[in-house]
Amino acid sequence: MPRRIIPFLPNQYYHFYNRGNNRQAVFYERENYLYFLKGIKKYLLPWVEILVYSLMPTHYHILGRVRPGKTSEFPKQISEVLKTSEVSASKAVSLAMQKFGISYTKAINKRFSRVGALFQGQFQGKPIQHYNHLLNLCVYIHANPVKDGLVASPKDWEFSNYLEWMNLRAGTLVNRKFIEDHFGTPKEYQELVMDYIKTRNLSDETRKYLQDLED
Repeated sequence: MPRRIIPFLPNQYYHFYNRGNNRQAVFYERENYLYFLKGIKKYLLPWVEILVYSLMPTHYHILGRVRPGKTSEFPKQISEVLKTSEVSASKAVSLAMQKFGISYTKAINKRFSRVGALFQGQFQGKPIQHYNHLLNLCVYIHANPVKDGLVASPKDWEFSNYLEWMNLRAGTLVNRKFIEDHFGTPKEYQELVMDYIKTRNLSDETRKYLQDLED
């Protein structure tokens, strides 16, 4: 596996994503989505504050912020290799995501009697370097199920935290202060998402970034 160049720095926002090998499905039934969400809580949440996520049949998007503090202060629920204070936060995030991917792949392979890779290589974790990029990416991720023709409205897609953003469902994978600070009320955010769905209007910078995901 190639050495990861991008570090995961405390308080920095990152877009985590991956898709199925050969663009094939990574989620086959509802239970798979729920199992993946449990994996986010077990492996990633101790190290990364989850802000936005959407799980799609062939890929996933997770937008989060690496938690501040020393590694010894994080919940010790990942693995023995992550419990040592010598492991940097950057290494901890990378190892947690690797273990997450391996765990999910093993579970799917066992469930469906399949073998081999499930994802297209290792996960991607891109830093969000511009404020407008951060806001646009939130909208894009929540609109993804509509863009891909799975549902007519983002509130109809069970496997994202859009319903939490709208205060229509209780959930732990959300930060309501982030929503209030950057978007105002749920209604104001809903208007942004629906406007994007109608117009597909994003900044050129964000569009160029997203083009890599859709190629």
